[in-house]
Amino acid sequence: MQRSPLPALQAAALVLATALLAHAPAHAGHRGIAYPPGHPVQLSIVDEDAGDSILQAWPDGRRQWVAGTPGHRYAVRMTNTSSRRVLVVLSVDGVNAVSGETAHPSQAGYVIGPWQTVRIDGWRKSMSDVARFVFTDHADAYASRTGRPGNVGVIGIAVFDEARPRHEARPAIGHADTSSRAAPAADAASASRAIATEEAEAQTLGTGHGERAWSPVSQTHFTRASSRPTQVTELRYDARERLIAMGIMPNHRRPTSEPRAFPSGFVADPPDWR
Repeated sequence: MQRSPLPALQAAALVLATALLAHAPAHAGHRGIAYPPGHPVQLSIVDEDAGDSILQAWPDGRRQWVAGTPGHRYAVRMTNTSSRRVLVVLSVDGVNAVSGETAHPSQAGYVIGPWQTVRIDGWRKSMSDVARFVFTDHADAYASRTGRPGNVGVIGIAVFDEARPRHEARPAIGHADTSSRAAPAADAASASRAIATEEAEAQTLGTGHGERAWSPVSQTHFTRASSRPTQVTELRYDARERLIAMGIMPNHRRPTSEPRAFPSGFVADPPDWR
């Protein structure tokens, strides 16, 4: 496979890499998030206006949710738990956080070194800065303002392994027969789109295009081992009130005055008693 120079973030040893397979055809927190075997990258959201706290992930079936606070800046935190470099394509509200395109796994992403943890603070604007991620109203989200509101409320990553040197043995690659599954796949896709439309209408929070922040990048080389990502992880988010209303997040707020069996030590005088 041909190798080509790619754009890396020197700060925090992060590396920005331009996709090598941009024209290849598409194929059909970590607090509280359980990752299956073979998923090398852990994903979490950091609230930078709440003491850099990692937002708790709340499970809802096969999905994970975090509660965002309107107006708060946040960062996407990713940890590579493997002994090899990986390329991570980051999607925020269905938009590639590097290129601004409608997100696809074949696009530009970040290369993370072995055992490395990195933070992405915003939309990449140049080789030297980003526009900060900030929780905002759905209508004010960058995706909504650029005419792409359908995927607001989801942060996702597609992870790719690096190609091995040619002298290393590779296991045989099988090709599954998908012809008999074409109709069910189409039905599932239609149902998925219907669900996405309903949820988009209820979604209250999105990710805005915040103030500019210093975030220098340099260049590196990265050759993908395959056009298929080895891991795809999604993390949903919305306001705390909506997550409580959906039954995903418990309401831990206690009443200001809890009832007591013995509220006072003595009998008080009744009203207007003389």
